[in-house]
Amino acid sequence: MTTHDLPVIAAVDGSTHSRQALDWAAREAARRDLPLLIVHVRPLTRNVDEETGQREADELLAEAVRRSELVAPASRPSTLAPLDFPAAALVSLSRDASMVVVGSRGLGGFRSLMIGSNSLATASMASCPVVIVQDGRSDEDDRPEDEEAYADIVAGVAADESSEAVLEFAFATAAARPGARLRIVHGWTMFSSMLAGGPVFDRESAQGSAERGLAEVTSGWQERYPQVEVVREPVNGSASRTLVTASATAALTVIGRRKGGESLGLGLSPVAQTTVTHALGPVAVVPC
Repeated sequence: MTTHDLPVIAAVDGSTHSRQALDWAAREAARRDLPLLIVHVRPLTRNVDEETGQREADELLAEAVRRSELVAPASRPSTLAPLDFPAAALVSLSRDASMVVVGSRGLGGFRSLMIGSNSLATASMASCPVVIVQDGRSDEDDRPEDEEAYADIVAGVAADESSEAVLEFAFATAAARPGARLRIVHGWTMFSSMLAGGPVFDRESAQGSAERGLAEVTSGWQERYPQVEVVREPVNGSASRTLVTASATAALTVIGRRKGGESLGLGLSPVAQTTVTHALGPVAVVPC
C-alpha cells in the first residue's frame, strides 16, 4: 500500500460529534478516492463482558457504515473495533493513515469543554494529520451538514520551511474541491521581523518583508497546483485571531504542530492550541 492508498480514519463512538466527524471523513475519502476506515475503540475502562462489548461495537459500526454510504456513496468503508484507550489506539493507527478524523467531543465529554481530551491528545501525538470536526456553526443537530456553503481552505503558516507539510496538506485539500480558494495566513510582529534579520523599526518595511517571505514559501506550491486560487494574508500580530475568525466560513482550517515534543506535552504551539480550542469549523492539525 502506497501513501496515496492510506485510508481516511473516522473515529466513532455513537455521539453526535462523532457522527459529524464520520460525515466529514466519508466525503473527504470520496473526494480523494481513498478508502474509509471507520474505527470504534472499545474502552478498557468499561465494565462490560467481551461478548456484550463486541456486539455493541458491531451494531454501532454497522450503523456508521450505512450512514457513510448515504452521505458519500462513493466511499469504500471498512471497520475496526480495537480494545484500547481511545487516544492510544488512534495514535497507533495513525502510522498507516492519510488522516484521522475525530469529533470535538465524545460521549463522555463535558458540554463546557470546547474540545475533548481524546481529540486533543490524538491531535498532539498522531503521525498523520488529524482533523477535529467542530460543531460551533450549528446546534446539536444530527442531520448531515451541507458542506458546499463553505468553500475556503484556510492555512496558518510560518514563513519558513517548517510549513511545508501544512502547505502540502492544504493545497491537496483545496485541489480536491473544485473552485475552492486557499487563504494562507501568516502572523508577523516587529519582534519576529527582528529575529528573522528583517526591518526592526519601519513597520511598512516589515510588512513588505513578511509579504515577500510568504510569497517565496508558497510560490513552488502554486506552480504544482495551478488550479487552486491562492490568497496570501500576512497579518500584523498573532495569526490565531484571524484563523479562528476565518474558520467560521471555511471548509477546513489547517495548522501545524512541531514533531518531537509529544512526550513532554509540547505537541501544540500557542497558536495551534488557540485555533483548535476556539475554531468554529473543522481544523486539521498537521505534524511538521
